[in-house]
Amino acid sequence: MSLWKLRFSMLGTLAVIIGLSTLFFTFLLSMFGTLDLFSLIFMVLLFNILQWLVSPYLVDMMYRVREASRSEHPRLYSMIERLSEKSRIKMPRVMIANIPIPNAFAYGSPIAGSRVAVTTELLRILDEEEVEGS
Repeated sequence: MSLWKLRFSMLGTLAVIIGLSTLFFTFLLSMFGTLDLFSLIFMVLLFNILQWLVSPYLVDMMYRVREASRSEHPRLYSMIERLSEKSRIKMPRVMIANIPIPNAFAYGSPIAGSRVAVTTELLRILDEEEVEGS
């Protein structure tokens, strides 16, 4: 996927999230009879900013994610370091999700920092080269 398609997709996702939260708060404020533009904008902005900042902690709880130690997963750490250097990005925190589904994902926020999580099932069924490709 090209970079402009990725950015367009991200912008579309952002528009859907903001649109749905706007509809929700419009409905909620109208139910309480306090619907005005200032209140609506304030509620939507507050909700979406808080959601963005707190969501990594929610992901940690939902997927039972914990930080992996370098001694526990040295090859995984090396792989993520190598990929970070290649991409010229700061090394994210390496996390392990103890769930029986093979998956790997990146997430984070300005408060939580960047994180890369790999599930124990993915590490169990794939070899190192396949994990790097996921």
